[in-house]
Amino acid sequence: MSDDRLPAGLEAAAIVREAQSAGDFATVLKRGDADRGSIVLVVTSRGRHVAILERVLSSDGTYRWNQAGTADSGETQEVAAFLQKRARFDPDSWAIELDIANPERFIAETTSAG
Repeated sequence: MSDDRLPAGLEAAAIVREAQSAGDFATVLKRGDADRGSIVLVVTSRGRHVAILERVLSSDGTYRWNQAGTADSGETQEVAAFLQKRARFDPDSWAIELDIANPERFIAETTSAG
């Protein structure tokens, strides 16, 4: 298993800074463990829910971003329920909301990059 991933707090800060530097909006919805928490991205565009991405460990020992949670028609309550369930399952997890101009491209690039 690979242990070459950044500490979760550092990666979360980098995700927020990268989105903001591109002129998009990013905020931490739930702060998790600085070293080992998992990260969930709530991707929106102009306030409309698009997807939830979660960093998961793949069978080859590397981390990849996969779509998780509610579909793109997810209501605010469904997203909140998913995040609450995730927090109960993994209290160390992080949740970051990204409101970005081109969510489809971001999702395609993020999930294919690993």
